[in-house]
Parts: sequence; C-alpha cells; structure tokens
Amino acid sequence: MNNITRSWILPALPVLWLSTGCAQVSRPASSAESFSVGAAEIDITPPAGYRLAGYFNERLATGTHDPLHAKAIVLRQGAERIALVSCDLVGFSLAVTTPARAQASRRTGIPVTNIVICATHSHTGPLFDGPLREYFHERAERKYSHDPQEEIDYPAFLVKQLAKVIDTAQANLRPAQLQAGITTQPGLSFNRRYWMKNGKVVFNPGQLNPDIVRPAGPTDPDVGILLARDPKTKQPVTGLTVFAVHSDTVGGTLYSADYEYYLEQTLRGAFGPDYISAYGLGTCGDLNHIDVSQAKMRSGFAMAEHIGGTLGKAVLAAAPGLPVISRPALAVRSTTLQVPLQQVTPEQVADARAVMEKFYDTNTTFLAKVAAVRILDLAGRPPTWPMEVQVIRLDADTAVVCLPCEIFVELGLAIKKASPFKKTLVIEICNDRPSYVPTLKAFGEGSYEVTNARVKPGAGEMLVDAAVKLLRSLKSE
Repeated sequence: MNNITRSWILPALPVLWLSTGCAQVSRPASSAESFSVGAAEIDITPPAGYRLAGYFNERLATGTHDPLHAKAIVLRQGAERIALVSCDLVGFSLAVTTPARAQASRRTGIPVTNIVICATHSHTGPLFDGPLREYFHERAERKYSHDPQEEIDYPAFLVKQLAKVIDTAQANLRPAQLQAGITTQPGLSFNRRYWMKNGKVVFNPGQLNPDIVRPAGPTDPDVGILLARDPKTKQPVTGLTVFAVHSDTVGGTLYSADYEYYLEQTLRGAFGPDYISAYGLGTCGDLNHIDVSQAKMRSGFAMAEHIGGTLGKAVLAAAPGLPVISRPALAVRSTTLQVPLQQVTPEQVADARAVMEKFYDTNTTFLAKVAAVRILDLAGRPPTWPMEVQVIRLDADTAVVCLPCEIFVELGLAIKKASPFKKTLVIEICNDRPSYVPTLKAFGEGSYEVTNARVKPGAGEMLVDAAVKLLRSLKSE
C-alpha cells in the first residue's frame, strides 16, 4: 500500500482559518475577491487480497492495474472556502465520511457543511462496509477465527487519508483563474432499463434482444467542466469533470479507478503529469455503458479506455473556449432531510437470513441476493435516514449540486431544468450511499434498482425539491 500524496506544489501563501460558525449557511464572498485554488491527491489503495465492491459475489483483489486515489480541490474566495474530494471507490457510508469531514474541518477550519466527499463509483475498489461486507467478514471469522482478507482497518485508514488530502490541498492554495462550462458527449451512456414486449421493465436485457421495445428513461450527455489555471502561465493545474455513466466497465480482480483513470491520463497528456483530475459522477442510477443495439462491444479495460479517452478529448476540445469566472461569488448552502425508508418485518428478516445462508448456492438467484441484502440493511436502520443536499455557487451563472445515493438520471435532469443558474452540475454519491433513489415512476415499474432501493417512493422528488430551493436561495442573493 502506497501512502504517497501527490500535490499541486506551490509557493506558500497565508491561510485563512475563519469559519462561518453556521451549520447550514455560509457567508458569500465579495465578487471583488478572486479565487485561490489548491489541489492534492493521495493513494487509498488497500493491500492485495482485500475484497472488491460492486457485485453480489465475493471477489478478492489479486493486484493493482492503477492505484486508487482520493483527489481534493479546495476553493477559497475571501473567507469562504469549500473542499471537494473525489474518491476511486464504489461508495461509502456516514461511518467514514462523518469522521473524515470532522477531522478535516478541525485541521483546516473549513466548515463541515462546506466539505463534500464523493465517490466515482468504481466497481474495482474495496468492499469495506455494508451488510454484504458484514456477511463475508463474519463468515471468514467463523471459518478462520479472523478475517484474512482484511489485513488493515481500511475505514480508519481511509478517514485519515481523506482528512490529510484536504489539509494538503488547502496548504497548496494559490491564486487561480477558474473556468466553468458544459459540453456534450453523446454515445457513451445508455439507459439500462427497457420496456419489453411483455409489458415489464427489465434492466440490462442483453445485446440485440428482440423483445426490447424502448428505453424506460433518458440519458444525460452533459459533460460538466471546472478548470483551474495558473493566472500567469495559463497552464491548467487541476479540474473537475462531471459525467453520468456507471463506472462499471472493467470487472475482474485488479484495483482500478475504471474509465476515470483513462480520463486522467488523457488530460495529463495535454496538461502535464502533475495535473490533478477530480471526477464527479453525474446522476446515473439507471445508466451504464451498454449499447444493446450492438451485437458486440468493447469490454474490460478497452471499454474503460474508450470512455475515459473520449471524455478527456471532449474536455480538451472545450477547454480553450470555457468561460472564465470573472466575477466569482463563492457560497455554499446545505440542508439535511430525514428521508423515509422502507420498513421490513421480522418474517422478511428471517427469510433474508435464510437466503444469506445459501448465498453460494447456484440456485440462489441474483435478485434473491439483492433483496436479502436490502432487507438486512434496512433492519439495521431507523425509519428515516439523514440525507444531505449541498449546493455550491461559483458565480451568478454556475452552481454545483451534491447529492447522496445513486440517483436516477431523470431526477438530475429535473434539477438542471428547474435551476435558476445557466450552468448546473449535479454530482451523486456525495457523503453517503444508501443504495438507489429511483423516480416515483420507476417505483411503479420495478426491476433491479427498485428491488435494491432502501428509500420509500417520493424520496428522489424530495431531494430534487430541496436542491432547487437551495439553488434559488443562492441565486436570489
């Protein structure tokens, strides 16, 4: 395991340690004050042998294709500061992000509500929390009296690395020119839910399936871009790319950031090897890379390279013409909703435990495993769950919305449509990932994502309403 931190190394500048002292509202900065930006990345790769996340079977990492990283970008304008961290992980729970944000806040003075930790949703990162991990962990302990796959306390390690990378990014703050814009890249993302001839909705129905009628929902081709340049040399030093497609192209048993790695390599090929490429996953709970109209497709790392390279080229093509944020107005608003969760009965819990005892039985279906894990997860949660919505304003035209969970694309599109900002970037899996958040319509259609959802119908629309209210509040200032 490599603990090296890569930083945007810059001349030391004075750091402001002023907190707004407000739990949900941060004081906007004056437009007369320009941006300072700091960035850093740190290795978060576990040792080989650790379990991999993303699927409903036990996979053990056999090595590393490309190291997993946490990448932090800190923005400052006057006394206002925000930290955005993207991690090459399938997701995480509040058990990790709550102490990580608290530690980072203590070290940097950045308010907790101004710290966002998001996951790129790589399915070739570690499995370190949740009911499926608990099942595999307890099974190993019963068999070996310890868990040989967990050589380190990965959650504790991750908390320390997250706090450290935010601290390092803040230490690297320096004046920067920030650009923001949206380009489009069609042909990379497809809605994976389809209406079939039998009147049902099915996810991933297979290539050239003759029973497919039409997709059950839209896609989102927007590529959101934030780019920070050195104001003197105009050289890009760090940036954020936002796009909506599941990060699940690689498979196998090697640690990898998936297509984001190739996005990073493409950008570093143009901007230099020290460029820090952060990635925000757009709302893609019902989207993936599979084009069912094609008989054959690229697979594995070839597909990851195709998606990442194509996204990188889209960013490079848009970069020269991205609008410069000449009148910055950095501010953050956040709110935490108590979202109703589905309730489970003792009988359902008993049935789920029985399914888990047959988890390795080839007769146990995929959806039976999904339902059992969902039920056991819900059995350990209260009736409502706190879900935080954060909105970052960069200027009068640009805002970033940060949401928990895996959000259906229609919900992200609804936020963009209702937003009073000309350019609105929406990122999912921020700070927490209690599974899927489908639309009300999708709850009536069923299939995998609905089977796997913890929330009650209407939760997604609650998040949309909260985000739009925060956007309007920031716009009206």
